[in-house]
Amino acid sequence: MALGKSRHLTPVLTVYDCMDELAAFKFAPPKLRQLEQELFQKADLVFTGGQSLYEAKSLQHHDAHAFPSSIDKDHFGQARTTLPEPADQARIAHPRVGFFGVIDERLDLGLLGDLAAAHAEWQFVIIGPVVKIDPADLPRSANIHYLGGKDYQELPAYLCGWDVATLLFADNDSTKFISPTKTPEYLAAGKPVVSTPIRDVVRPYAELNLVQIASTAEEFGQAIAAALLQKNDADWQARTDAYLGTISWDLTWQKMATLMQQRLRPKSQPQPN
Repeated sequence: MALGKSRHLTPVLTVYDCMDELAAFKFAPPKLRQLEQELFQKADLVFTGGQSLYEAKSLQHHDAHAFPSSIDKDHFGQARTTLPEPADQARIAHPRVGFFGVIDERLDLGLLGDLAAAHAEWQFVIIGPVVKIDPADLPRSANIHYLGGKDYQELPAYLCGWDVATLLFADNDSTKFISPTKTPEYLAAGKPVVSTPIRDVVRPYAELNLVQIASTAEEFGQAIAAALLQKNDADWQARTDAYLGTISWDLTWQKMATLMQQRLRPKSQPQPN
């Protein structure tokens, strides 16, 4: 959408950092797809925020590269320690099943409502701003707690008090290519995770048996019940930490910088072996 202000520029390098299929989102500008095609023509490199997005964009640009979500492991790792309980969460009973993120058309509101109705013994803590949907459409029950948006710095304190973390995403056009950053963030916090079958969660997290996948409310309830016992699984925690050790924003940036430096190198300059 910035092309209207940047077409006159003559950059030495253009990188399209594609973080999501924004054209599939609710209220997306109609000309977004057309402008993206123009940007593909201008871009020297395309970076994508996940594997599924890469598979789509690599068909449209010859030099695309996947950079799945990474984490600030130390920040979210604070949730593994004892942190002061936020006042608006302290009154909520356990077990707590949590979700943080933007509450919009990507959230499966029906799934949340069905889970809350079927499991009155669990408390569902939902953190995040309500965007693009009517708050009146949110499921309401005594065991669903909407705490609103929170600052990034506050998230570990909330996570610390959860028993299970969830990815309650719907199966629709807006979630087809998402690669939720909250997956590794939850895991860095030491929390068992249950997710709907989002492709970039299934690959690699479910395939490595780090995250449980469930499609229906019944399956999701069974998976949460299993996850409530998972926090004491030392093998799961060790395998989770081993995987998290392979991803970081520093590694992501270094790979991006290397690709950009290679494209900037004059063609006459000898290439390294």
